[in-house]
Amino acid sequence: MTEIFKGSFTQQEPIPEEGIEAALAVMRHGRLHRYNTVAGEVAETALLEQEFAASVGAKYCLAVASGGYAMATALRAVGVKPGDKVLSNAFTLAPVPGAIAAVGAEAIFVGVTQALTIDLEDLAAKASNARVLLLSHMRGHICDMDALMAICDAAGITVIEDCAHTMGAAWRDVPSGRFGVAGCYSCQTYKHVNSGEGGLLVTDDAELAARAIILSGSYMMYEKHLAGPPVETFAKIRYETPNISGRMDNLRAALLRPQVRDLATQCARWNERYHALETGLRGTAGLTVIERPPEETIVGSSIQILLMGWTADDVTEVLRRCADRGVELKWFGAQEPVGFTSRYDSWRYVDAPKMPQSDAVLAGIVDMRVPLTFSLEDCALIARIIRQEVSKVYQAGV
Repeated sequence: MTEIFKGSFTQQEPIPEEGIEAALAVMRHGRLHRYNTVAGEVAETALLEQEFAASVGAKYCLAVASGGYAMATALRAVGVKPGDKVLSNAFTLAPVPGAIAAVGAEAIFVGVTQALTIDLEDLAAKASNARVLLLSHMRGHICDMDALMAICDAAGITVIEDCAHTMGAAWRDVPSGRFGVAGCYSCQTYKHVNSGEGGLLVTDDAELAARAIILSGSYMMYEKHLAGPPVETFAKIRYETPNISGRMDNLRAALLRPQVRDLATQCARWNERYHALETGLRGTAGLTVIERPPEETIVGSSIQILLMGWTADDVTEVLRRCADRGVELKWFGAQEPVGFTSRYDSWRYVDAPKMPQSDAVLAGIVDMRVPLTFSLEDCALIARIIRQEVSKVYQAGV
């Protein structure tokens, strides 16, 4: 009998009861706006910022409306202007080049390796073309951050990290987001903490933090930021920085605070599922498992495999067969963008030359979410289904 998976790839776990109760309290008193507090009250948003900053060892944290807004704000705060060039990964998601475009800058894409990380040789070759790198830790894959920072420091490149997929991850025990001048995180439903939408920005740079707070729409109430820089930092910045409103509200912050506290436990649960899938897929003919370096502390909220050298028709056939058995796979090699699987050449507002080596990698990337609503038995079943269908198509094509 053919096995069928009947679970959902988009169903999240419930919000923790503590978060639900805190959100109800916010709704009952009605003070959702982060600066709307009564005497003696500290806003949920300010507490979230303080707690998240402490969790990653950052001096300052700002909660905002989305991860994309956090990236655009960080770019503005480091001085990126219209017409400037910004380096970024060829393998990423649309909000990353979108953040660059939002500030009127131009993306220069850097290649991707078969480890699904930024190509450091290509980065070194392009280092003289820009003074900022918006580094995407795409799908949770972290490159050799020591080598990357050496390249960027030598070239005078400011690094901003997109950590949408690496909240809770690390390189050599340094949390993702703590290598560059700023780290940007997402709190969107499919990320590691869930408030529907939302974002966080961390930095140790007082002036960057002050600019980001004003940009987010502080209305000169920056003193209410427990995780903000000293008040004197704002003395000049408050007059020359525009308000581009994108604040987080207290309702979302209330949902997030217990999730941030429980992040390590959740990350361990994701990794159990990831490794169950990885074990089940390893050794499948025609399929490459992405090997993770020992220096990397992962958060396995998604898994990627490579079908390198496969024809488009054969990859499509694998996806169709798996879908018929309840397993939803996404492919980054499709010529047209589908869902979130757009490629650098899909973003036609960027004048990007072709990158043949990266194109060959992108053509093989197959991606799957790993929600915590999956059991370990579910993961073993999913791996069996993928293994069987890949094997059938691969053997037919040999």
